Formats: sequence, C-alpha cells, structure tokens
Amino acid sequence: MNKITDIIKVGIADMNIVRTPNVIRTTGLGSCVGVVIYDLKRELAGMAHIMLPDSSLAKSGPVNIAKYADTAVKELFSILLRNGARTSSLRAKIAGGAQMFQFAGSDLMRIGPRNVEAVKMELAHLNIAIASEDVGGNSGRTIQFDPGTGILQIRTVNRGVHDI
Repeated sequence: MNKITDIIKVGIADMNIVRTPNVIRTTGLGSCVGVVIYDLKRELAGMAHIMLPDSSLAKSGPVNIAKYADTAVKELFSILLRNGARTSSLRAKIAGGAQMFQFAGSDLMRIGPRNVEAVKMELAHLNIAIASEDVGGNSGRTIQFDPGTGILQIRTVNRGVHDI
C-alpha cells in the first residue's frame, strides 16, 4: 500500500500537479468541474478546478487561466509535458458539473453541463481519452486523485464515497 506523504490542495479556479506518493484534492465541486490529467507510467498527475466554460466570459483585466475550461485544460497539459509526462500516456478523469439550481429555459444558467461539455471538447482537441467520469446530477463533490494507482475518489453528499 502506498504511504501518502502530502495532500496537494487545489482551490477554486486553481490547478496543480502531483507525483507519487502524494495525492491531489479539490473540494466544493458544484457546477465546477474537476479535471485530472495523468500519466500512470510516470506516476504524475495534474488537477484543475474549472468554474466556467469559456474565457471569453472574462471581464477586462488579466485572465485567471485556471478558471476556464478552454484555457485550464491546455495549460495543465503543457505543465504535465514540461514535468516529464508523455502525450501518448495521458488519460483524464472528470467529476462535477452538477446542475445546482433549477432554472426554466435559460441555457446560460446551465453552468454545470456547459462546463462538462467544454472540458470534454478541450480534452478531445488534445487527443486525451477520458478513462472515467462522474458528472451531472445536483450534488456537490470532493475529489482526490492518487497518481500511483490512477484512482479518483469521489465524495458526494447523497452518495457517500466511491472510486472511479
């Protein structure tokens, strides 16, 4: 069994990378999407906590690239490659994208589903296969990934803890 030394925390609109024996975690995934891109052979993974689908939604001023699917996924991919990941070995797992509130009609309010679609589109552009996912619903999630095993542990208020 792996001995975990540190839990690397990823905040909202944040990203980071981790190597074994450490794990990486983010909390508070409601409509946000947690995306993990990993290279199991190198026991290296990165996680981003994405709030919105598209950086064109940004107000004026500097853009937080970790906040948006279209910029965060590309940046996480680049960081992993700079740290020794191999493109051909990369896989992804995603969780979150819940519809936290019920609104009639407005597509703009479907933030969770739109985040999931945007993350999937960016991963497809980079030719990164999604190994598994736990998305949608209406419950928040906390996720933790172990780059040594490739297991994404998901804690959901209504469903308890499960691994994908």
